[in-house]
Amino acid sequence: MQLDFTKGNGLIPAIVQDAVTQKVLMLGYMNEEAYRITREKNLVTFYSRTRRTLWTKGETSGNYLRVRELIPDCDNDTLLIKAIPTGPVCHTGSDTCFDETNELQDVDTKDFLFYLQSVVQDRREHPIEGSYTNHLFSRGINKIAQKVGEEAVELVIEAKDDNKELFLGEAADLLYHFLVLLAQKNIDLEQVYEVLKKRHSR
Repeated sequence: MQLDFTKGNGLIPAIVQDAVTQKVLMLGYMNEEAYRITREKNLVTFYSRTRRTLWTKGETSGNYLRVRELIPDCDNDTLLIKAIPTGPVCHTGSDTCFDETNELQDVDTKDFLFYLQSVVQDRREHPIEGSYTNHLFSRGINKIAQKVGEEAVELVIEAKDDNKELFLGEAADLLYHFLVLLAQKNIDLEQVYEVLKKRHSR
């Protein structure tokens, strides 16, 4: 990807969009160094025009923007960044810098799983007292893996009966605990998808 930093005196505008909800989160500016760091670390990094220095979004608040996709515009002088926020984006505490609520609306099941994954990952990095997800993380990998196994067995048991509601409940429990296990292993759902896609193409 060859971006043109010359038009803006070494800077390009970078529009950040939630990769799941599609909400526009904020606008920042990047120089070549900020762009390089963003690609290397997969964390959105900007150039501050007022402080004249690089800054990674979330380095103070902990509310990072995890990169999912980088898309240049037709002139290669503006960048669209699809990312997963790990908390409120605006310094005011709002979900977005445009004071919009960043909610999931009318999306397919795959996108909801990515959204749920982002919530689970956020709980791991920013624990909330009383959170069941944080309770699971506190027990460690062995207990988390054991819980996934238990949920899988419960799903199999319900599969042998004819109660659809109970079966769906156990299926949802298994998916949720599977996402917790992935987060504990520092693996993204996208990596699992890639394996499935490669197998499908064979």
